[in-house]
Amino acid sequence: MFRLLLTAAGCVVLAACQHHPAASADNNSSDPLQGFSPGIVAPDLAKHIKVLASDDFEGRAPGSKGEQRSTDYIVQQFQRIGLEPGNNGSWLQTVPYVATTLQKPGEVKLSIDGAKASPALTFGQDMVVGSLTHQAHAEITSSPLVFVGYGVDTPERSDYAGLDLRGKTVVILVNSPGWSHQDPMLFKGRELTYYGHWAYKLDEAARHGAAAAFIVHDADAAGYPWSVVQTGWQGAQFSLPASEDPTPHLPVAGWLTTAAAQTLFAAAGADFNELKKAADLPGFKAVELDAKASLAIDSSITQGESHNVIGKLTGSKQPDEAIVYSAHWDHLGRDGERIYHGAVENASGVAGLLEIAEAFTHHKPKTHRSMLFLAFTLEESGLLGSQYYIAHPVMPLDKTVADIDVDALTVIGPSHDIAVIGYGQSQLDDYLDEAAETQRREMAPDTKPAKGSFAHSEQFNFAKAGVPVLYARSGLDLLNGGVAAGRKAYDDYIANRYHQPTDVFDPHWDLRGMVQDLRALFIVGGKLSMETTYPQWKPGSDFKRPASIKR
Repeated sequence: MFRLLLTAAGCVVLAACQHHPAASADNNSSDPLQGFSPGIVAPDLAKHIKVLASDDFEGRAPGSKGEQRSTDYIVQQFQRIGLEPGNNGSWLQTVPYVATTLQKPGEVKLSIDGAKASPALTFGQDMVVGSLTHQAHAEITSSPLVFVGYGVDTPERSDYAGLDLRGKTVVILVNSPGWSHQDPMLFKGRELTYYGHWAYKLDEAARHGAAAAFIVHDADAAGYPWSVVQTGWQGAQFSLPASEDPTPHLPVAGWLTTAAAQTLFAAAGADFNELKKAADLPGFKAVELDAKASLAIDSSITQGESHNVIGKLTGSKQPDEAIVYSAHWDHLGRDGERIYHGAVENASGVAGLLEIAEAFTHHKPKTHRSMLFLAFTLEESGLLGSQYYIAHPVMPLDKTVADIDVDALTVIGPSHDIAVIGYGQSQLDDYLDEAAETQRREMAPDTKPAKGSFAHSEQFNFAKAGVPVLYARSGLDLLNGGVAAGRKAYDDYIANRYHQPTDVFDPHWDLRGMVQDLRALFIVGGKLSMETTYPQWKPGSDFKRPASIKR
């Protein structure tokens, strides 16, 4: 097997040598079907990213002209590479959606009638809100406010214990209880777990019968600034139809800034900061605030279809078993003249998916297991494309060996380390460790666990379904500048480009780190593709294979 590992690595490196210098991010060829190398190299990556993040693709919003251009491009590349259609003869898997667009957001106000004051919170500056139940009109009137801490309900802690929330509005802290308390034994400390994810919190509030819910934003705890929340909650909000998603949802849901939450609590005669500290501790009990909330929203509701793109490389000996490589092609589209290009997030991942697929079509010997290359839609809308795929897989989940995800890859040069987002969950860590050794790199846990990236990308739905996953990219210990330079570059991207129109292609990027990462992920998939065993979840993992697909 070690010989196989070296063969896989050598295949990619040899192919890379057949191209012009791999450190350059510039590629002047304008033909999308010409000029590509069989290996994983920087000029090919740059060419893909430049196209996908161009103005012509209009930010790759689902249901837009940008979707058509994006899916057409991916299909063209899959065809050029030599893949076969992955969905029973089709390149596409249709994903139905419902789009809910808030009308006149500038006029929407959250009115608080409190014991001490009656402030009105405005959309955008103080809060964002929408309807998650596809209602053209939704409202709350004099709805009692309840502070439920972190809004978790587990055997270890229930913030909803003893509550009757019918007709009431809950206020919830972002992240999970261990974050501020910094107790590694309490919900994994500062690591953002599934229970800290905003979608879990809103769904849990709905399951407990609340009429509405608002999450209090904190940039450190959430992992992104308020501007990201503003961007994400403007324009159309996508969801799966109720027939595809039976999970209870809220008719009114949104976010508050920390300053707005402090204003709201003060209006009720309460101290937000003190109650927040109380919520960090074991034994916290929900607090009914001396205030009521009122709000009315009108939305336009439309139904449509978007598409996952699926390419396949059929295995030579075990064609009914598959290794999945995934990325999401969608981004935030445009807002008037402003285009959210999504160059790093996630044109980079689609480029990586295409490069890995191309390398496998030139792999010798041919893989024993089949390889599926999935470009998902509606990731930015709550991982809906992968959620739909899990409910409608083109190959059975009990024959799906692993999902290897590529999302928001590094453009800041090579690093001494490669970081696993969701480190310690499965034996795939061990596969990546072997691959990293061939590159003389160290494998490390997620460099920013508090950001909760593991629950923010499409591999999360595979994990919840029991399929082991691997989500990794360069760490922050850069060859040029070390950890200080890596952290500075990462923080600058999150603050100034993530989910902003400024996330654009830059021909001066140093893509050598991206090449390293993709070659390592290629090696992992190459080894899996030649085996007969299935990787397993590790003891203590948050996930496990259901008995029906245990191998």
